[in-house]
Amino acid sequence: MKMNMVVPLEVGIAVRDLPRMRRFYEDVLGFTFVSEVVVPAEKSAQAAMHAQGYTVVRLQTPYGERIKLLAPQRPPAAEPVTAYILDKANASYLTFIVDDIQAVVDALVAQGVEFMTGPRRIEVRPGTYLAFCRDPEGNVLEIVQYSDIAGYRPDLLAKGDA
Repeated sequence: MKMNMVVPLEVGIAVRDLPRMRRFYEDVLGFTFVSEVVVPAEKSAQAAMHAQGYTVVRLQTPYGERIKLLAPQRPPAAEPVTAYILDKANASYLTFIVDDIQAVVDALVAQGVEFMTGPRRIEVRPGTYLAFCRDPEGNVLEIVQYSDIAGYRPDLLAKGDA
């Protein structure tokens, strides 16, 4: 089977403090507000999301992907933060590929964001730089720069040239 996707990938993030998380993703990362919807308990339970209902805020990146911040009516307790990303079961993180990683890191540090990898980019292999930080609720974010983005994603170059 092949999924025929019709729009860019969207990612849902369960959050405890929706206003705080909106401020981070909108004001610090520069995402654009799209919509806010409250899902009642009956529909939320049917969808296997939450017994008491939830609120979803959709935000869009400058590139067109969307992030959904999902706040259940009764948020769960915070999970402990681990020193290493892969020390947590079911670990996941969002990756943002940028053209100037150090400028992004510097801007985020100026906004009070602490980086797990320190305030400088890390070269993990020749021409590939990364930095990891956490959003206000501990979700891991990866910022990446490839010296040869066309080599990494030739499929996107082909679409852009058509």
